[in-house]
Amino acid sequence: MKKSNQNTSLKSWGLLLGSIVLIWLVARFLPFRIDLTEEKRYSLHPATIEVLGSLEEPIEMEILLTGKLPGGMRRLQRSIEETIRTFNAYSSKKISFNYQDPLSLPQDIREDYIVGLAEYGINPTNLFVNEDGGQKSKLIFPGVLVRNEEFETGALLLKGEKGMGPEQILNQSIENLEFELIQAIRKLINKQQYAVGILIGKGEMDEDDGFGIVESLVDDYEVYKIPMEQANKIEDLDPFDVLIIAGPKQAYGEKETYLVDQFLMRGGKLIFLIDALTYTLEDAGGSGTVAMPFDNGLDQLLFRYGIRVNKDFIQDMNFGYHPVMAGNFGDQEQLIPLPWPFYVAAGRMAPHPITKGLDQVMFRFASSMDTVKAEGVIKTPLIFTSDFSRKLAAPVRLAFEDMTEGPDLNEFQSKNLPLLYLLEGSFTSFYKNRFLPDGMDKNSFKEATENGTVIVSGSGNLFKSQLNFTDGNPLPLGEDPFNASTFANRQLLQNSINYLIDPEGIIATRTKTYQIRPLNKFKVKEEKTKWQLINILSPIIFFTLVGILWINIRKRKYAQ
Repeated sequence: MKKSNQNTSLKSWGLLLGSIVLIWLVARFLPFRIDLTEEKRYSLHPATIEVLGSLEEPIEMEILLTGKLPGGMRRLQRSIEETIRTFNAYSSKKISFNYQDPLSLPQDIREDYIVGLAEYGINPTNLFVNEDGGQKSKLIFPGVLVRNEEFETGALLLKGEKGMGPEQILNQSIENLEFELIQAIRKLINKQQYAVGILIGKGEMDEDDGFGIVESLVDDYEVYKIPMEQANKIEDLDPFDVLIIAGPKQAYGEKETYLVDQFLMRGGKLIFLIDALTYTLEDAGGSGTVAMPFDNGLDQLLFRYGIRVNKDFIQDMNFGYHPVMAGNFGDQEQLIPLPWPFYVAAGRMAPHPITKGLDQVMFRFASSMDTVKAEGVIKTPLIFTSDFSRKLAAPVRLAFEDMTEGPDLNEFQSKNLPLLYLLEGSFTSFYKNRFLPDGMDKNSFKEATENGTVIVSGSGNLFKSQLNFTDGNPLPLGEDPFNASTFANRQLLQNSINYLIDPEGIIATRTKTYQIRPLNKFKVKEEKTKWQLINILSPIIFFTLVGILWINIRKRKYAQ
């Protein structure tokens, strides 16, 4: 009898060990993951998986968000680690991580290390944490460093739209973790360089005006300035994936318009930054000046594509400031900040991969836009004004003296005016059923494109750098020297180019959303005792019943 029981016990243990070995072998050679969360928070976008699958060497990530953190930051920290672990599960090469607190480094290397982080856009954030019965200020670095054997880059992970609360910013930052981390990895391994062209020759840019665009894109793309007078045939534009037309001050002729049109018809992507009015801001002092309409030669082209840039200017109560001279203080010239409603600090974004989670974007002298009928073209507004806006039809007076008493809120009755549009779909050539310009090859003419993409803004200054007041040098895009703040124009440009080149690529991961499910505080208060009793007594009762049942089964078995 004892021998039989021993054999049965050995078989059971053998079966258990065999099952464990079998499960290990399946997990080792046939790896799989099952995401049971409603938002699929542990699933990755196919474009992310493709990038991870193309890794040819290990990647190391250094998480800078560490130390004693409040609850929300611990959630972000945990999500960063979970995302990296998920990346490693899909990656062809190992992705490891470690924690590094920049403030714990030795004094002799700490300062250089923190300056290096700033070059990647990772600046410290000041938190107030409860400690020792009071609140203390604590600096954190909510970012990561990503490196392989040759290169290193970094990513700031705590980002949110202007006006969001702390919980919303945290949640949105967690939603964008996949994009920010895979974008950093792609910078290290990207071998294919797309080409971005900036059209010049029509008064678009002075020598330094393109600095912001070039500085924002040069790490990921080949960026060129293209003199339009040197483009004589459509093949001259073929090497470029995206063309940027940034605020021409002179009219485009038939040949230039045709080349731009056919570039789109051949699958190229376009960004139009249009100044509908011409003005000289230097003349706004004293009695002021007037902004007048002018023909840029592109209005009919855009109208065919489904949009019209109106001959007006938008003013908004969510405005920026313009520096003006206010006499001398002693022997020094005195600059003062003047409220300037023509500078629209737009913080209302559409939930689109290009704009989701962006901070405020500065639009200087923006015109309103209307959509018009264009078969097959989908028009998506991306950025809007606030609830207190207005449109001033041309001619528009520009005078600093008008702002000395501040704007009147009662005059700002419009809201949610679109400032940036995305046009996608089947575009029809402006030159369909028209005579082609002289010298153009009719055999290469294309009437339509099925997958065109165009971005349009009524502000030619959207991607223009500001100048440093001290030395006159151009600043990185989005930096405002007078307001001592940084707007999200740089990230908007980068997101726009990413989307234009590959809308289904890693930029699409920015559409991921996580649902915040806070507890009902009133319900918690009313039912607190009930659920405490359930949580305490239920396990005790359950295991007591299981124990009684097990004892009775054994009694019956051995009684027989």
